[in-house]
Amino acid sequence: MVTVRTMTAADVTAVAEIRVAGWRAAYAGLLPASFLDRMSVEEDAGRLRQRLERPGGRGADLVAVDTRGTVAGWACVGPAHREGGEVYALYVRTSRIGTGVGRALLDAAHAHAHAHGLDPLALWVLAGNTRARRFYERAGYTADGAVRTEDYDGVAVREVRYCR
Repeated sequence: MVTVRTMTAADVTAVAEIRVAGWRAAYAGLLPASFLDRMSVEEDAGRLRQRLERPGGRGADLVAVDTRGTVAGWACVGPAHREGGEVYALYVRTSRIGTGVGRALLDAAHAHAHAHGLDPLALWVLAGNTRARRFYERAGYTADGAVRTEDYDGVAVREVRYCR
């Protein structure tokens, strides 16, 4: 059982830990090890703190917190670069994957987006991340044919856009 709420400054370090561990677990073999090895919880926490200090906007950083008060996951949703909204990120503490934390965060992201007129929703997934692709497909997302390539330490990595 988790509760989803807006992220606070007190959550930043836990979110950065979840995000860095999530990248290293989910993207091992998909992104260069050199890139994943350089990721830093401290640097990630610094970026999150800076973003929290920026005022307003229609976006939201959401955290799932368990009954002990431990941050179990994080999602970020806001305006898309084109129309509608975008789920920018969703990461779950690796020990909590498959327990409903991700679904609770995604449901809260959907509710936030709808309340702020950010429909339809889109998101980007690494083409090789089959676990995430199945998760989003079960939540009603469909690949719409759009593909982009991001560079990670000189390696071109394909991402696929999903829409709901």
